[in-house]
Amino acid sequence: MDKSAMENYGTSMVRPEEFDAFWDDVLATADRIPLNASMARSPLRSTPDVDVFDVHFDSIDGVRIAGWYCLPASRAGKLPSILRVPGYIGEPQLPKQEAKGGYAVFSVAPRGKLRSNGQFNPGYPGLLTHNIVDRNTYSYRGFYIDAVRAFDFLAGREEVDAERIGVTGSSQGGGLTFVVAALRDPRAGAAGAPYLCGFMDAIQLTHTYPYQEIRDYLRLYPEREAAVRETLAYFDGIHFGPRISCPIIVNVGLQDNICPPETGYAAFRAIASNDKRMYAYDGHAHDAGAVEHDKVKEAFFAKHLKNQP
Repeated sequence: MDKSAMENYGTSMVRPEEFDAFWDDVLATADRIPLNASMARSPLRSTPDVDVFDVHFDSIDGVRIAGWYCLPASRAGKLPSILRVPGYIGEPQLPKQEAKGGYAVFSVAPRGKLRSNGQFNPGYPGLLTHNIVDRNTYSYRGFYIDAVRAFDFLAGREEVDAERIGVTGSSQGGGLTFVVAALRDPRAGAAGAPYLCGFMDAIQLTHTYPYQEIRDYLRLYPEREAAVRETLAYFDGIHFGPRISCPIIVNVGLQDNICPPETGYAAFRAIASNDKRMYAYDGHAHDAGAVEHDKVKEAFFAKHLKNQP
């Protein structure tokens, strides 16, 4: 597909009339649950310039969620902050580099990830199709809320300026960036190679995993296709777009056969923010031009979180 066709690709996913009501209800349920956050410094992982903390907090359905929290060892006053949300298969990394740059950074491990899989562990593959015919028990209902609760953890920290929190991630992290930006109010967002967008379009555009999990599921249960589509409509990153108002940048690789750029463009068009920009990297696949784009993202967060020109 040429670039013009990609930019104007139309999704077959339909935003449910009850979309906002559904998520407002889920948020209300989650907001009634105390975070009960615990935080312990990890001497093994800390360095002279970065303090690393092992964090746990409570989320929806009684699941305890883990994460790594990094702070600059030398700090004064309220810090700008970044929430890092993870990809599908990879585990959350220690975000020391951003902490060295003066940010308070939280790298969350939603349910099913290492250290958060004692109570819920559908596996990989598995997460994408777990209870996929019921929006009230579908795996991503809790997974999305875990990411939102991670934002709440940062917003409640006394060393963090709650008005200067950014959110970022690539692949699944890109989709989660849309979710957090829609359900909370970060100062800025940066989404790379967004996954979880245009689910039923993506399974026609690519035969690679993780989207192939849906194809495998429907091969076994073809009679459930309508129910699958109905559930996924409530979790599609495209449908979170109208709730996003913060400054946001999105990057895609035009040769990405894992998260098709067509669905990334569809998600970008749906974003309501007046301050949004798409970066498309020709000759790049699922890396979405990360090496070059990291500099763009660094400048973007410096502008919006540190008020640097």
